[in-house]
Amino acid sequence: MRTYGQFCPIARGSEILAERWTPIILRNLLLGCRTFNEIAAGAPGLSRALLARRLRELERAGVLEIRAKPNGRGSVYEPTPAGKDLAGVLESIGGWAERWTEMTGDHADPDVVLWSWIQTFLRRDLLPDGRVVVRFEFSRQGRRVRLWLLAEDREVELCRFDPGFGDDLVVAIDDPLAFARWHMGRTRWEAALRAGGITVTGPRALRQALPTWNGGPKENARMRVEHGLPVGDLA
Repeated sequence: MRTYGQFCPIARGSEILAERWTPIILRNLLLGCRTFNEIAAGAPGLSRALLARRLRELERAGVLEIRAKPNGRGSVYEPTPAGKDLAGVLESIGGWAERWTEMTGDHADPDVVLWSWIQTFLRRDLLPDGRVVVRFEFSRQGRRVRLWLLAEDREVELCRFDPGFGDDLVVAIDDPLAFARWHMGRTRWEAALRAGGITVTGPRALRQALPTWNGGPKENARMRVEHGLPVGDLA
C-alpha cells in the first residue's frame, strides 16, 4: 500500500481504507460475506483480480484473516478484531452520506438492491411454502440484465442464469432509482407501481406478497427517522 508519509492517524487510516473498492469489500465482510463469490456478488463492477488484490492487502494490514476452507477448496475470509472495529467507521460514512449527499440514478443499480435485500433484509418467515421463481429485468449501460430470485422451502438464492423452473413472477424495473428509493424506505411500493417505474406480472397473490419479503424499506425508514432525516414521500 502507498503511504502518505504522515504521522496523522487520518493519513495512516486512509492508507488502508481510502483505496477504491476497499470500503465496499469491508461492508460486505461485515454483513457476513465469507467466501470470495459472496463478497464479489455485492460488488458488481469489481474485477476478480482487483478483489483478490484488495483482500490480500487487507490481510497484510491486519484487518482480515484468510483461511483455507476445511475441504481445501477455496478460502474463508474473516474480519479480525481490527476489521470488526471498522463497523462504526463505515456507519459514520453512511450516516454522513445520507445527510449530505443525494441518491441519483447513478447510485441505483438494481443488482445491488437485490443483493442487499437477500443478504440483509430478506423476510424468510413470510416466504410461501414450496418453490417460487421471480425474474427481475432491468437495463445496465444499454444492456438488458436478468436475475432470478429462487426461493425453495424458505432458502433463497439470487441466480444469474435461468434456474429452469419457469417464472412465477416477472418484475420489470424501468426506473432503477424508484426501486432503490423503495428499498431505502423513501417511497412506497404502490407509488413506484403507479408511476410505472416497476411493473410486476404474475398471479395477484404473489404480486401482493412480493414486497413484504423485503424488510429493508421499513428498517431503513426507521433508521432515517431515528437520525432525524427526511423519509421521502411515505406520508
